[in-house]
Amino acid sequence: MSNLRDVFLDREKSTLSPYAFLTANTRGREHPYVPCDVRTEFQRDRDRITHSQSFRRLMNKTQVFLAPTGDHYRTRLTHTLEVTQIARIIARGLRLNEDLTEAAALGHDLGHTPFGHSGEDAMRMLYDPSFTHYKQSLRVVERLENNGAGLNLTWEVRDGIVNHTGKCMASTLEGVIVKFADRIAYINHDIDDACRAGILHAEDIPKEIREVLGETHSKRINTMVTSVIGASTDKNEICMEADIQEATDRLRDFLFERVYTDSVAKSEDGKAHEMLGQLFNYFLARPEQMPELYRRNAEAEGVARCVCDFISGMTDRYAIETYKKLFIPHVWSI
Repeated sequence: MSNLRDVFLDREKSTLSPYAFLTANTRGREHPYVPCDVRTEFQRDRDRITHSQSFRRLMNKTQVFLAPTGDHYRTRLTHTLEVTQIARIIARGLRLNEDLTEAAALGHDLGHTPFGHSGEDAMRMLYDPSFTHYKQSLRVVERLENNGAGLNLTWEVRDGIVNHTGKCMASTLEGVIVKFADRIAYINHDIDDACRAGILHAEDIPKEIREVLGETHSKRINTMVTSVIGASTDKNEICMEADIQEATDRLRDFLFERVYTDSVAKSEDGKAHEMLGQLFNYFLARPEQMPELYRRNAEAEGVARCVCDFISGMTDRYAIETYKKLFIPHVWSI
């Protein structure tokens, strides 16, 4: 049993693609550590993330619909699990490092704000125009988790977390897979949630897109995942077949037009934005009322930085309850 880690490392060398990132080649961690006897470093990162407080908080953070009361709407946690599942399938199909892929996928949204991208927009306005949830995710695992000690994750997992979206590109193929899996997941599950909410109907998706990607949720995901595996096999890059990529991009544009902008799903965004603004300004003026971690960091990094950390880490529910406590008067009764 004491050599189980070495068994896993040898298995990687003998079974993974020549383009895979081998755990034995990791750049390591920022702080000294004692290797685990029964887990590789990326397996260990996966466990550190899933046991973290920030991971648990994802269950009460918005995906698209703010603080949903329906049992079947996605939250940031279920989104993360769907991304992870898709990413692992792609990594397995390409014989890449599933453990690295899984760890980066599980951690990719740890720094996401309450109320989804509305909260992210609020932090840009209130704190810094360069604020992004993926940079905040990196800050969470490096500076905020574990009572300020951080999770001490490997360089490759942190690289996959901070480079999972936009024009950013991870240094490993496994990290790039997370970027593709994130988009595949949210495009499809946001359509599913929008249909559940009555904002969309399946037949609203343009026919030419449905003909390429499929008529159902599962068929679209299968088409996209299969396309990534087919287009990336035996290559030192992760990509989609051109026609599938074009249809996927058009489907994403359709979602922005019909769901992400000026739809019923976004009707409460203005209220959420205003609420976070009032909370931010309240704690900016009264930093002594924040938890000890943020008070401690404020001495070295400034109050505004730490108020941003505090607000960004809130769940939807905690933000709402804190707002009620601070700004809504209690009814007096005898």
